[in-house]
Formats: sequence, C-alpha cells, structure tokens
Amino acid sequence: MTVLILPGFENSGPGHWQTLWENAHPEYRRVQQRSWTEPTVDEWVKALDDAIVAAGTPVVLVGHSLGSITVAHHAARHARPVHGALLVAPANVEDPLMPDVVKSFAPIPRARLPFPSIVVSSSDDWIVDPDTARGLAESWGSRFVLLEKGGHINTDAGFGPWPAGERLLAELMR
Repeated sequence: MTVLILPGFENSGPGHWQTLWENAHPEYRRVQQRSWTEPTVDEWVKALDDAIVAAGTPVVLVGHSLGSITVAHHAARHARPVHGALLVAPANVEDPLMPDVVKSFAPIPRARLPFPSIVVSSSDDWIVDPDTARGLAESWGSRFVLLEKGGHINTDAGFGPWPAGERLLAELMR
C-alpha cells in the first residue's frame, strides 16, 4: 500500500508533520504540484490522479488543508483504488474571507467518499471552523476527530511529528 502526502496551499515546510512523516518513511510519496502558491483545482486533481495511477497499488491519502479539499474533488471525478484518507484541517474555500487564489476549489464536493476516511479539525482553526469541518465529515461519511486548541494543525500551531495523527493513519492502513 502506498501513502500519498497532499500538502495544502504553499506546501508543507521542513518542520511540518507531513514532511516529518515523509522523512521518517521514505516509501511515502508527496504529490507534487506545478504551483503551490497559485493552485487550480483541475491541476491539483490531475496531479493527484497521476500519482494514484503511478502507485500501481491501492493508496492511502494524507491531505492537509487544501490537500484535503483536493481529495474530495478527486473522489467526485475519478474512481481509483483508494484504501482510505486522513483529511486534516480541510480548508473552507467557500468562506468569503479566503484568498481569491483558492476560490477555484469552491464549491466543496459533499458527496460521500467511496473509501474510509477520518477528518481531523481543531476548535480554534482559523481556516475552518469546527461546525463546517464536522459538516464536511458528515457529508463525506468520515469519522470526525476534534482537537482542542490545535490551530490549523501545522507548524505555526506547534505541531511537529504528531504521533496521534500517525496512529489515525495506521488505523486507516489496517
């Protein structure tokens, strides 16, 4: 089984839990995007689809922020062998306060995902409020995990290796 890492807007830096997981597990693969700062939904979905096809085996997806929304768009467009998805801090691209550069990702697909998934959000995430994240999880048929005071569940919020997240990933890989 292949684990594909899907960072969000501006990628995940060297101290981000996604990068740390990737460094600790050389078999994990980051889905590369043409532009991390000028994302378009069609390009990001195509890059994810190409990575899934190239894996040649069922994949587990690990999305953060805009990467999580990319997973929902991909599932709405393609039927591929996805074993599960860990969707962390899904960006609310429908919020009028979000930067225009991510607006091509709206509206967020709300169809049930055709694979097991876990949505993780935080009580004080400035990118998605807990009610919106819970609503996405319900629409997608995902288990919902709410962290208290976890910010955007990234380096700025104090997250490094994030072993609790690794346990959720291991649960999906079973």
